[in-house]
Amino acid sequence: MDYTIARRRMVEQQIVARGIDDPRLIDVMNKVPRHLFVDEGLRGHAYADGPLPIGHKQTISQPYMVAAMSAALGLQGHERVLEIGTGSGYQTAILAMMTKRVYSIERISTLAARARKVLDQLQISNVNIKTADGTIGWKDQAPFDGILVAAGAPDVPHEYLVQLIIGGKLVMPVGGYHQQSLIRITRLDKDQFKREELMGCRFVPLIGTAGWSEADEI
Repeated sequence: MDYTIARRRMVEQQIVARGIDDPRLIDVMNKVPRHLFVDEGLRGHAYADGPLPIGHKQTISQPYMVAAMSAALGLQGHERVLEIGTGSGYQTAILAMMTKRVYSIERISTLAARARKVLDQLQISNVNIKTADGTIGWKDQAPFDGILVAAGAPDVPHEYLVQLIIGGKLVMPVGGYHQQSLIRITRLDKDQFKREELMGCRFVPLIGTAGWSEADEI
């Protein structure tokens, strides 16, 4: 399989055709080898229009959703971004190539180690990954210019809001356990936030102190 052709087709048909027009994002998605972030047996499906399993009941997000969430942050290149849910590391790689530094939290150590290995293989070095409860953010490195959460929660954890700079943006799925709305929150000043609903979505649950409990799993 020619992955370069498959990747170009993915970007043209799934990203650009659906209205994503950020030239930097389009260039990055044309470069990052998505197939390296999935198991070998699934590489033939890496550029298909949908999520794929990566083990531990987690998924690599649909390419369009990765693009839409990245675009919603409005990245310019100078930002420090917090990512919640490293997963396969694909979204991490996209963010890393568009920002100054990414701080990524993954609660499953096996996934964090695997993502780190692929990022190192691609010589993407501006990423800090730690295994921890992502629902409480990364206070030691805050504040952040942007926060991207790749798991759905019943509401926005308060720690995310206080760890966002004024003018910064948070993008995350909020709603029920199986179905959410993708929202964007912009911090206007110390106590004021603008909230926008972008689209419907379906993500794995955000597990942790300020999210769902593993006991909630249905």
